Amino acid sequence: MGPSQNGPAGGPGPSGGPAAPPQGGRPDFREEGGPQGQRPYPQQPYGGGGGGGGGGYPQQGGGYPGGGMGFGRRKKKRRKGGMGTGGGMGGGMPMHGGGHPGPRFDSFLPSDEELEREAAEIERVVKSADASAIKQAPSIGDLQRMELEELWTVASKEGFSEVQQIPKQDLIFKILKARATRQGLMVGEGCLEIMPDGFGFLRSPEQSYLHGPDDIYVSPTQVRRYGLRRGMIIKGLIRPPKENERYFALLRVQSINSRDPGKVHSLRNFEDLTPLHPEKRFVLEYSPEEIECRVIDLVTPIGKGQRMLIVAPPRTGKTVLMQKITKAINRNYKDVNIIVLLVDERPEEVTDFRRQCANEKVEVVASTFDEQSHRHVQVCEMVIEKAKRMVEFGDDVVILLDSITRMARAYNAEMPHSGKIMTGGLDSNALQRPKKFFGAARAIENGGSLTIIGTALVDTGSKMDEVIFEEFKGTGNAELHLDRKLVEKRIWPAIDVAASGTRREELLLDPKELELVYRLRKVLSDMNVVEALELLKNRLKKVKTNAEFLMTMALG
Repeated sequence: MGPSQNGPAGGPGPSGGPAAPPQGGRPDFREEGGPQGQRPYPQQPYGGGGGGGGGGYPQQGGGYPGGGMGFGRRKKKRRKGGMGTGGGMGGGMPMHGGGHPGPRFDSFLPSDEELEREAAEIERVVKSADASAIKQAPSIGDLQRMELEELWTVASKEGFSEVQQIPKQDLIFKILKARATRQGLMVGEGCLEIMPDGFGFLRSPEQSYLHGPDDIYVSPTQVRRYGLRRGMIIKGLIRPPKENERYFALLRVQSINSRDPGKVHSLRNFEDLTPLHPEKRFVLEYSPEEIECRVIDLVTPIGKGQRMLIVAPPRTGKTVLMQKITKAINRNYKDVNIIVLLVDERPEEVTDFRRQCANEKVEVVASTFDEQSHRHVQVCEMVIEKAKRMVEFGDDVVILLDSITRMARAYNAEMPHSGKIMTGGLDSNALQRPKKFFGAARAIENGGSLTIIGTALVDTGSKMDEVIFEEFKGTGNAELHLDRKLVEKRIWPAIDVAASGTRREELLLDPKELELVYRLRKVLSDMNVVEALELLKNRLKKVKTNAEFLMTMALG
């Protein structure tokens, strides 16, 4: 068996010939612009390589050597390099969250020196009399927020024809490139995702942070200069891609999370901030007809920084309840940023949530059940990192997660298997990242809070779901239980009053209000689930506010 003429996967052999095709006939996507929703495959190492850096990628506990792991015919003397001439040690890209290694971008990105020269030219223009033209530059976000029919109209005005067959992100890219070529510069904005190689991309929230041709490249120099972190919202001047380039490039950072870029270095890391018990309350009541919100205020008060678990059997109205909580917080607290995260959800539920709740302060991010598990993981990681950056700036953030169970399933599918399998096929390490996500909820000393309201599925018939719920039970500081018996009698909201409650609710409620709530619980505890909720609903319908209801209790 002669030596192989090809080097490591993805590179030419010593003779300068083309690289060998990937094993198994897999396509080699060398950029992020592969099929939408599909993660590129890494190149595979080949046996008997003729030297080089090696392919492969390390997993937890080390990596496989690549490039030179060939095997000869003789079994006794099996060596690295096999029958080849040398061979390098493997390594390559580390695993992040158990997913696949990232794609390769090297031939499609501008150099740091080129971007630095263009950025210096922009700085001279900004300080000159032409600065007004830059302020009036069109924004990429305006196009991303448009509906498809509006984009067709814009594209026809730009001179494009037969645009109905073009995907939305590709159409935005064409319009942007045409405008930027004509006008020179544009304003771009997005949420930063940093790659393992040090550079990053600005992803669009309108596309739920899915990679696409309208992403904006951020160079490693800019990441280091401004101290950028994953999840920051970057706004700045961008230029169109040149020959051999595939992405728009960021030239000048104008703002980071709507603040001055110079203040980022002074921010403390989220992990270094001091967590406290929730002391400031979210009052959900805003209308006499919204009985669901009024019941939650009495039974399970929610504070800023709450870690709340909604325990729900199937078809008990948890999605409708999440929508009502979203509307209530958005209506009563205009300065609070709300992110609705739908993981492994039905597409029609995503559309309904966006039409019911989405606005300037409410962002709906979704990954539907027909997408791969690494996509679910990427969405969850982007959302929690974005929320952490907001809290570092002192903002109040609320994440409504539907559901923790499906998120844990996705992490279980993507994590490298440790060999320790729990009941139901759950890996022992799979819940580490979901717990870190849920555990990020906290009230911060001297400003800022992250509130997470997540749903946990029970009574699904899946042993894995039971294990996930048992692992998360007790990790939250508030629990809202929904009951199937109430749904069978068509009583909504299907809230089990006796089983629901908030830890340290005395920090959220006035002493007099707390005393009356205790008295209410004593009365309802002697009844079954159906009778208790029916009595509470009937009494609430007779008065317009919860305060009136509690006062009638005090007088009675």
